[in-house]
Amino acid sequence: MRRAVLQALWLVALAAPAQAAEEGGGLLYPTINFFLLLAVLVYFARKPIQNFFGDRRAAIRKELDTAAALERSARERYAQWQRRLVDLERELAEIRTGAQERAEAERASLLADARAAAERIRADAAIAVEHELRRARAGLREEASQLAIELAAGILREQVTAQDRARLIDEFIERVAAPEASFAQRAEGERRPAGEK
Repeated sequence: MRRAVLQALWLVALAAPAQAAEEGGGLLYPTINFFLLLAVLVYFARKPIQNFFGDRRAAIRKELDTAAALERSARERYAQWQRRLVDLERELAEIRTGAQERAEAERASLLADARAAAERIRADAAIAVEHELRRARAGLREEASQLAIELAAGILREQVTAQDRARLIDEFIERVAAPEASFAQRAEGERRPAGEK
């Protein structure tokens, strides 16, 4: 503070002779006065101006360095993103290829399963048809035999007389009795020793 007051007084002291000279004469004293004022300003304002411009230069240098670092960082990030983009496109191509391969494998598997199921259905249908044919044949045989029996019974009722019935019963009894006799003879022969006749 004291220094600022001394500087102001010194300026006033320098200005007083210049003022006096100006009243009396010429151009010399105003020029001296101007140069003195300029010298005083340079002397006292030099350090703050140098500091201001030095600080300004340092701030600009710092901003330029920061901008350069940001530019380098942005370029590195850009290159990194470009690499990632290339890698991503490659990965997408691999994913697409893998998905297509899996889809083809799944399609082939589904077709194989469908063919196997169709073959099983065909085989089951053939078995079912064969079974139904057997049942139908058995049913037809049974029905035909029933019809034959009914037809034969009807014919027998119409054509067989009481004498024919008696004769048939006698023949039936003879046939039944004959196997029993031959069975008894065979049993008797087995009981005899091998040397006897």
